[in-house]
This record gives sequence, C-alpha cells and structure tokens, in this order.
Amino acid sequence: MNGQEKDIVSKNDKSRFFSRLKLGLKKTRGSLASGVMRVVNGSTKFGPELWEELEEVLLASDIGVPTMTWVMGELKKEMQESTVEKKEEIVQLLKELLFNALEEVQVDTAYPLEGPCVVMMIGVNGSGKTTTIGKLAARYKRQGELVMVAAGDTFRAAATEQLQAWAQRIDIPCVYQKKGTDPSAVAYDAVQSAVVKKMDRIFLDTAGRLQTNKNLMEELKKIKRVVKKVINEAPHEILLVLDASIGQNSLSQARLFNEALDVDGIVITKLDGSSKGGVVFSIVRELKLPVRFIGVGEQIDDLQPFDPRSFVEALFD
Repeated sequence: MNGQEKDIVSKNDKSRFFSRLKLGLKKTRGSLASGVMRVVNGSTKFGPELWEELEEVLLASDIGVPTMTWVMGELKKEMQESTVEKKEEIVQLLKELLFNALEEVQVDTAYPLEGPCVVMMIGVNGSGKTTTIGKLAARYKRQGELVMVAAGDTFRAAATEQLQAWAQRIDIPCVYQKKGTDPSAVAYDAVQSAVVKKMDRIFLDTAGRLQTNKNLMEELKKIKRVVKKVINEAPHEILLVLDASIGQNSLSQARLFNEALDVDGIVITKLDGSSKGGVVFSIVRELKLPVRFIGVGEQIDDLQPFDPRSFVEALFD
C-alpha cells in the first residue's frame, strides 16, 4: 500500500484481501503463471525452443511485444550471469522481474494539507468509471473522511443516476445538474461546494464519450483548467480507469489520455473477468504510470489498493 494510505488493515483483512485477489486473478493466472509452469515443468531443455515457448505464454496473457521482449532479454541475461541450473529457477527470476517493473514506478500520494483533495476520474464509457468512483468514495468514507462526488458526465443521464444511487447508498452528497450542462460548470460548482462544506475529498466523474462534435480530450482539459480557478493545485490526482478485459486496447487508451492530461495513476477494473491481466505490466512498463487500485470482483470491497508484491504472488501462488 502507499505510505500515506490511511487504511489500517488487520492481518485477517490482509488475508481476506489476498484471497480475493487470488480469486480475481484466476483467469490471468491460468494464462500467465500456469503457462509458465507448464513450460518450465515440461520436457523442453534450456535453449531457443524453451525461450520461444515462454514468449508465447507471455504474449497470450496480453503482456505485449515490447514488454515481453524486455522480460525475455532480462531473463536471458540473468541466466547467463547467474549459476541457475534448474529450469524451475526461471519462475523466481521472472517473478522478481515482474515485481521490479511494477515497484519502480509506485509513488506515495501527497494530499493537500488544507481543503478538499480533488480527484478527477477519467476513462472511456464502459470501463467501470462511475462504479469505481462509488467504491472509492465508500472506501475513503470508511476511513473517516468527508467525501463528495460530482456527476460530470452530463451527456449520459444514466451516468448521473448511477452516481446518485451510489451517493445515496453510502450516504454522501452528490453534485449534479440537468443533462447537457457544461461538465466544467458542474466541476466548478462541485469543488466550490466541497470547499464551503469543508469536505476532505471530492471525486469528479467525467464523460468517456461526447454526443457532440467536441473533442473529448479538450473537454477534459477544460475541466482541469476550471477546477484550478477554485483551488490552484487542483486536481490533486487524475486517475484513469481502464478495463482489463480489452487487453492491449487499454494500453492505447492509457497512452492517449496520458498524453492529453498527464495522468497520475491507473485504476484497473474487471480483472476477475479477464485472462489478459498481463496488460498491467505493459501499461506500467511502457508508460511509467503507477497502478493505484485494482478491481477483482463486483463487491464494494473488491476494489483494492494496488500492491506490486501481492499482485505478483497472487498470480503465481
């Protein structure tokens, strides 16, 4: 967990979270870890054929060609420089490589000393963005924070209704306006309200697609500019929500959003329904963006803070 996360989790909770994580990563474990073990425990001896089989396994998990090439290059170098004699030792080397790739970009999140922490949530429709906001709001409220949400996806009435339902469920305020209202106006009013009401944190929902000729990225940039008029340092965090089930397409999305908005972190959803969880390594390795949370199920506490070591261990356990 990040150093400034306020969660104080008991050993039982950690064990439960890890069990949920393992269960949620079942399909990816089947494509990645099980494939690696099958190759390592098979009859193929050290050499080009073994490396080729490992490459196929990595690609099947949607780890991507650039990241696969890096992993294989590092593996071969480690094998040459060490005294590895058994194929089984490849697994431990691979685990450490994958862990290091995730760990090197993790950062402690700095929150404002005064006033609300403004979190701007972005991502395409269908990624689970609004549900993620609801789950994050519930998490921070459980930690004792005063939390507010803002329905900034004003082009979809269903998005506003969904966020209102979440707010009612967890008993927090939700700022919204009528369909078609300028999203940046909603964001401006919401952040002002959060300041007046002395909130600790506010999540701004945004559109994932516009029903006009306006460019989505320009609309999101406008929201980012507008909230700065209320709080100069805002948004304090821009989180991009990505759907793990679309594999390498999520990497393309991450690249576009990051180029436009300088994303601070990633939330990966729907890992429990995907065998393509290897894309997590691809996103982190290629874009140098930290993963902040991962979704491994439908329940409200199935959205967990991302821990690189636990993630890798759950894949290979």
